[in-house]
Amino acid sequence: MARQRAFDREAALESALLAFWRHGYEATSVAELTTAMGIRPPSLYAAFGDKRRLFEEAVRRYQETYGAFTTLALAEEPTGRAAIERVLREAAAEYASPDHPSGCLIITAAVNCGPESAEVEALLRDFREEAKAALRRRIDDDVAAGRLPAGTDAAGLATFYASVIQGMSTQSRDGASHTDLLAIATFAMSAWPSSPVSRH
Repeated sequence: MARQRAFDREAALESALLAFWRHGYEATSVAELTTAMGIRPPSLYAAFGDKRRLFEEAVRRYQETYGAFTTLALAEEPTGRAAIERVLREAAAEYASPDHPSGCLIITAAVNCGPESAEVEALLRDFREEAKAALRRRIDDDVAAGRLPAGTDAAGLATFYASVIQGMSTQSRDGASHTDLLAIATFAMSAWPSSPVSRH
């Protein structure tokens, strides 16, 4: 019979996720990871492959847990405006929460990476582009439904709100409170284009 691993893989992955979130991909060494996870390097390599594959698994876990609010908000709200406002308000709460590192792992984990981490940078950039495309789809929905003017620059508006979300993450890392971030969300929603005047 195969000998069972002497550690909880899910708990170890959660510890790795928090370490990457707190320090970023490149600044988090294998030694720091194994200390945080409570395992020795051979166990890390046996269970997760290597640091890069461990990071990719941690990112997937982040998206399914801490970062899932964005997908839910965009799927559940009846209008694009309501969906994006909910994303911003929930980002304010999530990014400033004292229960975990501040900000967004997808936004902050590869900010200062060298050439050897280019693939990690590309991975996170792709996730951010996907998130921006999801914002664009909900804005397009509102244009199609007549809730936004026909000439609305949906791509520009999606990029604006993606930039606000990235800025909120950075502000939270700099110490912005939940109240501070909610104020940013409120100001950002004031930029939402006026609805077309209905004709009777």
